[in-house]
Amino acid sequence: MVVNDYKLLPAGDTALSVEFGDRIDRQLSGLVLGLARSLNEAAISGVIECVPTFRSLMIYYDPLLLPYKVLSARIAALIQGLHATETAGRIWRLPACYDESVAPDLADVAARTNLKQVDVVERHSTATYHVYMLGFLPGQPYMGDVANELALPRRQSPRIKIPAGSLAIAMTMTCIFPSETPCGWHLIGRCPVPLWDMGRGASTPLLRPGDKVGFEPVSLREYEILLAKAADGQLAIAPVDELRDAAA
Repeated sequence: MVVNDYKLLPAGDTALSVEFGDRIDRQLSGLVLGLARSLNEAAISGVIECVPTFRSLMIYYDPLLLPYKVLSARIAALIQGLHATETAGRIWRLPACYDESVAPDLADVAARTNLKQVDVVERHSTATYHVYMLGFLPGQPYMGDVANELALPRRQSPRIKIPAGSLAIAMTMTCIFPSETPCGWHLIGRCPVPLWDMGRGASTPLLRPGDKVGFEPVSLREYEILLAKAADGQLAIAPVDELRDAAA
């Protein structure tokens, strides 16, 4: 498959953006992640970093080592034959508490969608989400796609501050907020897993674009135990596929 519908846009003197479309869907995400992978594998001298977004890839580079025209030509060559397939990411199953004490918008979401609260939880927790990008806060994943029945616009009145780990939905996205922040999304639960992992030798995000994420409902008591373990640095979370390999 040859990709012809893309744009190269300069972003200052040291970055350019490769845009593949004007919508959010997994096919465009597959193109973005596929190009990022190809650039990383090519190891082009002068390319500093590739940052995926919903529909574009931001490429930071050193113009003294890699002129814009040369980089543009290399990108065009890499895009030829690029397939719109989802990058094989890691698979995660993260604990999530949907108790009303940590889910202040759960009842409202249920009322607005004509569902019972248990049905909202069931629909949200049984889906497998695609991590489109990280942004806004360090390690914060934007994940889709939320079931059509749960697709709601943002709240009319944003909250000034929400707790770290808040699990929320808005439009077709679901998100875990890794730290306290203002927020206009609907809060339907809480996740105890730190998303910015300080224990891997360097500060790195737990999730990456292209990963797949599901949620395992836990009780409020289980959530509190897991949260305490996380605070002590004792909460061990690994991708499902790594756990399967270790058990084999």
